[in-house]
Amino acid sequence: MDNGSPITRRKFVGAAGVLAGATALAPIVVRAQAPPAGKPAEPASTITTPPRDWSPDANPTTYVDPDVITIDPLFNRYRQGNTPIKRLWTGALWSEGPAWCGQGRYLVWSDIPNNRQLRWLEDDGSVKVFRMPSNNSNGNTFDFQGRQLSCEHLTRRVVRYEHDGSTAIIADSYQGKRLNSPNDIVPHPDGSYWFTDPPYGGQLYEGTPDAPGGPSNPLGRFKHRLGQPPEVANLKRELPTAVYRVDPTGRLDLVVGEDQLPNPNGLTFSPDYKKLYVISTGPGPGDKGPGGKRDMHVFDVGADHKLSNQKLFSDFMIDGIKCGPDGARCDIDGNVWVSSNGNPGGRGLGYSGVTVWTPEGKLIGRIRLPEVCANIAFGGPKRNRLFMCGSQSLYGLYVNTQGAAPS
Repeated sequence: MDNGSPITRRKFVGAAGVLAGATALAPIVVRAQAPPAGKPAEPASTITTPPRDWSPDANPTTYVDPDVITIDPLFNRYRQGNTPIKRLWTGALWSEGPAWCGQGRYLVWSDIPNNRQLRWLEDDGSVKVFRMPSNNSNGNTFDFQGRQLSCEHLTRRVVRYEHDGSTAIIADSYQGKRLNSPNDIVPHPDGSYWFTDPPYGGQLYEGTPDAPGGPSNPLGRFKHRLGQPPEVANLKRELPTAVYRVDPTGRLDLVVGEDQLPNPNGLTFSPDYKKLYVISTGPGPGDKGPGGKRDMHVFDVGADHKLSNQKLFSDFMIDGIKCGPDGARCDIDGNVWVSSNGNPGGRGLGYSGVTVWTPEGKLIGRIRLPEVCANIAFGGPKRNRLFMCGSQSLYGLYVNTQGAAPS
């Protein structure tokens, strides 16, 4: 973690130059802080003075985009040199859980505090409310049959929206105890679903506190029923944090316990489904321990669906800045694209966005955004566009790769 001392000027390897018919990228120096007053910005960026203009009427961005940064030359294979990061929409309170619907050619994501899901249409770029109320949904995905799944904070469950318009409850309890607040979910080709269950929905802003006596409302001072449907009025946290697998038969199995990895958040499979990456984030409402360390771990996935050989994938310390992860997706080559919150307390300016890692855990690239990035998804008709949920906005960037699985 940052110790609070002033951030020194740091340099990065960027990329510039586009050759006809191919992307040829040459390194340039990129500053990690705004330049001193009176000196020109080099280049115009989210972190320079004046800051980059993200509005729809902004001047075109000079190629290559200065906020797509090559750390290792390997990244040049995956970035598209003649395309900019675009802010597609803004107006949320906390954006999360983007997922691409291939058949409908739209992106759905959650605006958790506003208790709604939003939909961005690929054909005209319009955004409309898709589902409201959404029960403070967080993570979303589409399974291999094209059905949307959502993790609901308020009702502490995972649901699936069927093709006929009905809603099925996929999981809401484990061994007779109610789930905490399911957060992120990924499908497996065998028909199972894997999801994380940290406690972050047990609060006023993104769900509801526990009933009196629960860990997030121990003294009962929160009026937990205000503004909420009566069926959630008596829910309280009963379980440790965990990662679960829902079998196609409906059986729910715990696959990662809190003792192995506290506060699990985002997760993603490798393209061959032999590895599972799980992000561990900080303490949530009602936690009495220190919580996770804002890092990512990787597990081997056995033929028996059990996980083994846990390893630290990355602690996300980059240039002395903790680039806290939240959500992740793999591309077809197994590279891991991870959202980044590099701006706790106003420090780490320029480190929020996306970090890109090889399967071996080597940082190869970064994408800078002007706000915290909570989660990401590959989408578009060719699945070659990276959608990024900033805290209040939706961003898109075409890349020279494809997402490895349904988003």
